[in-house]
Amino acid sequence: QVQLVESGGGLVQPGGSLRLSCAASASIFRLNVAGWYRQAPGKGREWVAKITRDGRTYYTDSVKGRFTVSADNAKDTVFLQMSSLEPEDTAVYYCWTPDSWGQGTQVTVSS
Repeated sequence: QVQLVESGGGLVQPGGSLRLSCAASASIFRLNVAGWYRQAPGKGREWVAKITRDGRTYYTDSVKGRFTVSADNAKDTVFLQMSSLEPEDTAVYYCWTPDSWGQGTQVTVSS
């Protein structure tokens, strides 16, 4: 397992942007993929986006065109740039690798 530490959450108005970071204690791509999940109040955990070691990216339909997942392989860090945020994006966002989870960071979209 690797330790994953998220940062960058907070309160933002609808239409605003946030950038989440996830720093790993070891090679974040040692299992070839990393990504993000989220859990809204009263709902189950939902996959959001993932990125492979070679840079391929995948997104759930609800965030396509608004969110961008990227990575700095040298720093073992994965990012989630979120734009055009909507109240429905309010959730705890979790960094993920196939054998590890971060502790989560709260994102609240509200006016």
